[in-house]
Amino acid sequence: MLDLRRLPSVFAAAAVLLSAPAHAADKLTVLLDWFLNPDHGPLVIARDKGYLREADLDVTFVEPADPNNPPKWVAAKQAEVAVSYQPQHHVQVSQGLPLVRFGTLVATPLNSLVALADGPVRSLSDLKGRKVGYSVGGFEDMLLGAMLESVGLSLKDVELINVNFSLSPSLVSRQVDAVVGAFRNFELNQMAIAGRPGRAFFPEEHGVPAYDELILVTHRDLAGDPRLRRLVDAIERAVRFIVNHPQESWETFRAADRKLDDELNRRAWLDTVPRFALRPAALDTRRYIRFADFLKARGLVAEVPPLESYAIELR
Repeated sequence: MLDLRRLPSVFAAAAVLLSAPAHAADKLTVLLDWFLNPDHGPLVIARDKGYLREADLDVTFVEPADPNNPPKWVAAKQAEVAVSYQPQHHVQVSQGLPLVRFGTLVATPLNSLVALADGPVRSLSDLKGRKVGYSVGGFEDMLLGAMLESVGLSLKDVELINVNFSLSPSLVSRQVDAVVGAFRNFELNQMAIAGRPGRAFFPEEHGVPAYDELILVTHRDLAGDPRLRRLVDAIERAVRFIVNHPQESWETFRAADRKLDDELNRRAWLDTVPRFALRPAALDTRRYIRFADFLKARGLVAEVPPLESYAIELR
């Protein structure tokens, strides 16, 4: 039987419970590699479908002013996570940055060599004596060199021209005959929309080992942080939703920022969906070792460190 004399104390206790602050989710800062775009689809879906919240995570995504900085900031412990690139990661680790890969967003290369579909370059052999534009020296010209060698050519057979980040415009205006470093899910769609379709040559089909394009990296000291496992689990849920509900996921994604709601991003979204990592935490050790050996053979890294020092699979 309810003791009426206890009601005031019961109400008081209830008032305390209702006024107590809600449990605060664990904060995490993720530095993007560039401005928000379809490559980041699983992150946006994980946030806007509530998967991060259900994983007890309060995640802040930050777009960098300089895309070269995010891994450096994570190495300096200015943030917990950065979106990076597998090739860049190998090089930065070889330079001494204390970074470790713990997840994958885009599990195939996006980089490609692109020429105009109606232009003179119909095969890689046609590049001999022609101009090739690039944005970032080091990896892109090495990539081009490996591709050319697959058809018996070398970098000496082409004229390299730095077009900064004006890849598609320099190609469409015929300042160059081809560009290397063009993302197949963006530049090809950009050119098609402009009425100047491109022809793509894929590195992994021309002498370059396959690699992960976008990965998640953290400081080596945070490799055992439980927040990271919850983050990749939420991303996996997001990718599963994207694959099962491509149209609904596009609607959710484009609603995240009005700048995303255009034809280029819609086409890029459709082309990127099949490339998202279905198991973002999984690590293909043989693939990473093979690509590290390739970079060493091409002179981009001096030594190949033990895999576990720079790439892990979370438990």
